[in-house]
Amino acid sequence: MRTLACLPLIMTVLATTALAAVEVKTVGDVRIYGIFFQNRNFTGWNATGTATEDTLQIYQRFRVRTDFTANEALKCRLGFMVNDTPWGNGTYTADAPTVSVQVYQAYLQFFWPDTNLEFTIGLQPVSLPQAPLFYDSVIMASKKETKSTAALIVTAPVIEDTLELNLGFTRRLDANGQFDTDTTQVDDELDLYFLTAPLTLPGFTLTPWGMAGVVGANAGLSSSQTSNLMSGGSFIFPRGYQNSQNLALWGGASLVVGALDPFLIQADAIYGQAGATDAGRNLRRGTFFDLGVQYTGLSFMTPGLGVWWASGEDGSLTNGSERIPIISPNFGMGNSFLFPCNQDFSNDNLGVDPSGSMGTTLALENISSVEKMTHLVNLTVMTGTSSAKGVALAVGASGGNGQYMTLGKNLVQGEWLTAIEFETKYMVYQNLALILETGWATLSGARSDVWNTSRGFTGMVNDAWKASLGLKYTF
Repeated sequence: MRTLACLPLIMTVLATTALAAVEVKTVGDVRIYGIFFQNRNFTGWNATGTATEDTLQIYQRFRVRTDFTANEALKCRLGFMVNDTPWGNGTYTADAPTVSVQVYQAYLQFFWPDTNLEFTIGLQPVSLPQAPLFYDSVIMASKKETKSTAALIVTAPVIEDTLELNLGFTRRLDANGQFDTDTTQVDDELDLYFLTAPLTLPGFTLTPWGMAGVVGANAGLSSSQTSNLMSGGSFIFPRGYQNSQNLALWGGASLVVGALDPFLIQADAIYGQAGATDAGRNLRRGTFFDLGVQYTGLSFMTPGLGVWWASGEDGSLTNGSERIPIISPNFGMGNSFLFPCNQDFSNDNLGVDPSGSMGTTLALENISSVEKMTHLVNLTVMTGTSSAKGVALAVGASGGNGQYMTLGKNLVQGEWLTAIEFETKYMVYQNLALILETGWATLSGARSDVWNTSRGFTGMVNDAWKASLGLKYTF
């Protein structure tokens, strides 16, 4: 939904709710920042090597969320945004601006009368459980509630303050909407069903969870969704799924241990598979583990150390993929330059794929030097767990670097990424922060036999750099 005509409607709704004795509360944020980013793909080109990237941009974004609360048991939320857009482009073009006000949250929330069953229905942020130290889910994330999907979630307390069940359904895709393109019914949806069961006892929280998905052969997966969910073997003729509907399954558990305070220990174990009943080349299955520890006993700094390991590709395409299938990841620790995670700004990370890799992050957060000012330092080192032969076959079958797997975003055994992030935040006012983000990353061991199927990408590899300065206002 992209129309400024919604704004008069909002004003009308606000005026009407005042008469109806509905409590209205609005919060939001504004972020304006300039960013210098060089060699985002370690080459100065886009992922496929068909275009160069501007190194300097000024971005602006605006988000506002309004809750309309009738009583303790009934409310709805409406959220609008003008997404991160560079000055001089789209909305911020002087002479012919593009209208880009979007609804990004719109859901109803209520308790069923005389019960503790809570229903949340509509366009809402949905994330699977993940240890908080690693920011958000590696399988399906909402990037701390800034991304939404149409969903129904029912929350049922089983033991007060101890155990609850969350049962949910989300339709991520429906390629053709209400009607298919002809008189023959086609399976064009991506539907997901999930259950989480957080158990909280003195000293720890354990959250087992599971999710099942149905992937329609005509769901119209985007290129990034194809890269995250399907196997390299799916590019072998005949391409794609052969079954009309394909089952995907995930299961895992997230653990947070606080009994050893001031040490906080967190961990995740996850398994997933997709396309198991289809042709063998279309199967994708794998595992993901992480473990982190944070020390909270210092007043001037919060140090943390995290490690992860994910299964990687073997040397064949015909038996499918050995990387865990993913829906929408936002995994990362301590504002790492490599991943989209805790950063205050967007468009300021390398977007590395955590599947098929292992690594470690050392994060020193909340470093206090002077009043109103804090710093963050992050060091991340990672390498691939995938066979170079298997990835080379996938790159060749998909049409080259950047189509399915990408140099510097997906790593094979022997390739390494090292990244450093340094940030400073100064609170100009209580709700206004001046933020400086800087980052550097280097790719070593890039395999020419894997990535140079169409042109000499590895011969153009250079370090990636970023520096961004901007303001973040929350209200």
